[in-house]
Amino acid sequence: MTGDGYRVRVKRIVIAGGIGAGKSAATDFLAGLGYEIIDADDVAHAVTEPGAPAWHALRDAFGDAVLDDDGQLDRHFVADVVFHDPSALRRLNLITHAHIGEEMRRRLDLANGECVFLAVPLFRAEHRSTLSLDEVWAVQSSPELAESRLVTYRGFTSGDARARLSSQMSNEERAKIVDVVIWNDGTLDELHAQLNTQLERIGLHHG
Repeated sequence: MTGDGYRVRVKRIVIAGGIGAGKSAATDFLAGLGYEIIDADDVAHAVTEPGAPAWHALRDAFGDAVLDDDGQLDRHFVADVVFHDPSALRRLNLITHAHIGEEMRRRLDLANGECVFLAVPLFRAEHRSTLSLDEVWAVQSSPELAESRLVTYRGFTSGDARARLSSQMSNEERAKIVDVVIWNDGTLDELHAQLNTQLERIGLHHG
């Protein structure tokens, strides 16, 4: 808020990237510098809590099989179903994307500080206008390294990891719709240095 009562607009930057690329490592570093992070995955969890509109819509679309014994959305079951059934994935996206977008816009409007970063794994070009973004940064790594991370740190089999990676946008496709590509094939220090370079470029404080 300025002295004349007008609220200064907070800069909005998306951190995009495929599974295993290192988005969380990037947003953890940015959060450590004091920047607010809005994570699309966290928002997706919030809008599918029991009783929420998206929860009702998913139960109506897929039946009670998508719920666990406590009435929570069984995310592992849903992920397995939609991963093996493209039509189910389309139905899931139609149901959830509108609710997720609405909640992300609400959180953006409440954001304070110099800049808010949005972690958006499935970034699409239309998000620029729907979320009124200033920039989009993609954290990327080689498919081989992303697969290794998924197997080592997240318990995937090699086959599952490769299948999940192949179902997502490629590095080349993603690079065409973002402003900055940050390669995360090295150490954490190297990732942090690249993030600091981008923060300095746009006049934000950095580590």
